[in-house]
Amino acid sequence: MSTEPTDTGTEAGVDAAARATELASELGTAIQQLDSYQRFATAKEAVESSEEAQERIRKFEQLREEFTMARQSGDASNEDLQRLQAAQENLHDLPEMEEYLEAQSDLEMDLQDLNQMISAPLSVDFGEKAGGCCQD
Repeated sequence: MSTEPTDTGTEAGVDAAARATELASELGTAIQQLDSYQRFATAKEAVESSEEAQERIRKFEQLREEFTMARQSGDASNEDLQRLQAAQENLHDLPEMEEYLEAQSDLEMDLQDLNQMISAPLSVDFGEKAGGCCQD
Protein backbone atom coordinates (compact mmCIF):
# COMPACT_ATOMS: atom_id res chain seq x y z
CA MET A 1 0.00 0.00 0.00
CA SER A 2 1.38 3.42 -0.98
CA THR A 3 1.80 6.18 1.57
CA GLU A 4 2.15 8.94 -1.03
CA PRO A 5 -0.43 11.71 -0.76
CA THR A 6 -3.12 11.62 -3.42
CA ASP A 7 -3.29 14.46 -5.89
CA THR A 8 -6.66 16.15 -5.57
CA GLY A 9 -6.15 18.22 -8.68
CA THR A 10 -5.41 21.37 -6.72
CA GLU A 11 -1.69 21.04 -7.27
CA ALA A 12 -2.18 20.42 -10.98
CA GLY A 13 -4.50 23.42 -11.20
CA VAL A 14 -1.95 25.66 -9.49
CA ASP A 15 0.75 24.41 -11.85
CA ALA A 16 -1.49 25.04 -14.87
CA ALA A 17 -2.32 28.55 -13.64
CA ALA A 18 1.35 29.31 -13.07
CA ARG A 19 2.24 27.99 -16.53
CA ALA A 20 -0.58 30.00 -18.16
CA THR A 21 0.66 33.14 -16.39
CA GLU A 22 4.21 32.44 -17.53
CA LEU A 23 3.07 31.88 -21.11
CA ALA A 24 0.98 35.06 -21.05
CA SER A 25 4.02 37.03 -19.96
CA GLU A 26 6.11 35.42 -22.69
CA LEU A 27 3.39 36.22 -25.24
CA GLY A 28 3.37 39.87 -24.20
CA THR A 29 7.13 40.04 -24.58
CA ALA A 30 6.96 38.31 -27.96
CA ILE A 31 4.27 40.72 -29.16
CA GLN A 32 6.55 43.62 -28.29
CA GLN A 33 9.09 42.14 -30.71
CA LEU A 34 6.65 41.98 -33.65
CA ASP A 35 7.46 44.34 -36.51
CA SER A 36 3.86 45.57 -36.40
CA TYR A 37 4.16 46.41 -32.71
CA GLN A 38 7.50 48.16 -33.17
CA ARG A 39 6.05 50.19 -36.05
CA PHE A 40 2.98 51.06 -33.97
CA ALA A 41 5.07 52.13 -30.96
CA THR A 42 7.25 54.34 -33.17
CA ALA A 43 4.22 55.90 -34.88
CA LYS A 44 2.49 56.47 -31.54
CA GLU A 45 5.57 58.26 -30.21
CA ALA A 46 5.69 60.43 -33.34
CA VAL A 47 2.05 61.46 -32.89
CA GLU A 48 2.52 62.12 -29.18
CA SER A 49 5.58 64.30 -29.78
CA SER A 50 4.07 66.27 -32.66
CA GLU A 51 2.65 69.60 -31.46
CA GLU A 52 0.62 69.93 -34.65
CA ALA A 53 -0.88 66.46 -34.25
CA GLN A 54 -1.70 67.12 -30.61
CA GLU A 55 -3.40 70.41 -31.49
CA ARG A 56 -5.47 68.76 -34.21
CA ILE A 57 -6.39 65.93 -31.84
CA ARG A 58 -7.53 68.45 -29.22
CA LYS A 59 -9.61 70.32 -31.81
CA PHE A 60 -11.17 67.11 -33.11
CA GLU A 61 -11.95 65.85 -29.59
CA GLN A 62 -13.54 69.17 -28.67
CA LEU A 63 -15.71 69.17 -31.81
CA ARG A 64 -16.66 65.53 -31.22
CA GLU A 65 -17.70 66.28 -27.65
CA GLU A 66 -19.73 69.30 -28.78
CA PHE A 67 -21.36 67.26 -31.53
CA THR A 68 -22.21 64.42 -29.13
CA MET A 69 -23.82 66.85 -26.70
CA ALA A 70 -25.74 68.57 -29.51
CA ARG A 71 -26.92 65.22 -30.84
CA GLN A 72 -28.11 64.13 -27.39
CA SER A 73 -30.09 67.33 -27.00
CA GLY A 74 -31.45 67.09 -30.55
CA ASP A 75 -29.60 70.22 -31.70
CA ALA A 76 -27.01 68.61 -33.99
CA SER A 77 -27.09 69.76 -37.59
CA ASN A 78 -25.58 68.45 -40.80
CA GLU A 79 -23.24 71.43 -40.65
CA ASP A 80 -22.02 70.27 -37.22
CA LEU A 81 -21.43 66.79 -38.60
CA GLN A 82 -19.58 68.16 -41.63
CA ARG A 83 -17.40 70.31 -39.39
CA LEU A 84 -16.55 67.24 -37.29
CA GLN A 85 -15.77 65.17 -40.38
CA ALA A 86 -13.57 67.94 -41.77
CA ALA A 87 -11.63 68.09 -38.49
CA GLN A 88 -11.15 64.32 -38.60
CA GLU A 89 -9.92 64.48 -42.20
CA ASN A 90 -7.60 67.35 -41.26
CA LEU A 91 -6.18 65.21 -38.45
CA HIS A 92 -5.82 62.11 -40.63
CA ASP A 93 -4.08 64.12 -43.36
CA LEU A 94 -1.02 64.55 -41.14
CA PRO A 95 1.69 62.12 -42.31
CA GLU A 96 2.45 61.01 -38.73
CA MET A 97 -1.24 60.39 -38.03
CA GLU A 98 -1.66 58.49 -41.29
CA GLU A 99 1.31 56.28 -40.36
CA TYR A 100 -0.09 55.79 -36.85
CA LEU A 101 -3.49 54.66 -38.17
CA GLU A 102 -1.90 52.26 -40.68
CA ALA A 103 0.43 50.84 -38.02
CA GLN A 104 -2.47 50.46 -35.59
CA SER A 105 -4.49 48.59 -38.21
CA ASP A 106 -1.59 46.25 -38.99
CA LEU A 107 -1.03 45.53 -35.28
CA GLU A 108 -4.73 44.87 -34.76
CA MET A 109 -4.67 42.35 -37.62
CA ASP A 110 -1.71 40.55 -36.04
CA LEU A 111 -3.44 40.55 -32.64
CA GLN A 112 -6.65 39.21 -34.19
CA ASP A 113 -4.63 36.35 -35.73
CA LEU A 114 -3.09 35.59 -32.34
CA ASN A 115 -6.53 35.75 -30.72
CA GLN A 116 -7.83 33.17 -33.19
CA MET A 117 -4.91 30.85 -32.42
CA ILE A 118 -5.47 31.21 -28.66
CA SER A 119 -9.24 30.85 -29.00
CA ALA A 120 -9.14 27.79 -31.28
CA PRO A 121 -8.87 25.21 -28.47
CA LEU A 122 -11.21 27.17 -26.18
CA SER A 123 -14.97 27.38 -26.26
CA VAL A 124 -14.84 31.20 -26.03
CA ASP A 125 -13.32 34.03 -28.02
CA PHE A 126 -10.31 34.80 -25.85
CA GLY A 127 -9.86 38.42 -26.98
CA GLU A 128 -13.54 39.25 -26.64
CA LYS A 129 -13.91 37.69 -23.20
CA ALA A 130 -10.60 39.10 -21.99
CA GLY A 131 -11.54 42.61 -23.16
CA GLY A 132 -8.74 42.58 -25.68
CA CYS A 133 -7.10 45.64 -27.12
CA CYS A 134 -8.67 45.17 -30.48
CA GLN A 135 -12.17 46.17 -29.46
CA ASP A 136 -13.61 49.61 -29.97
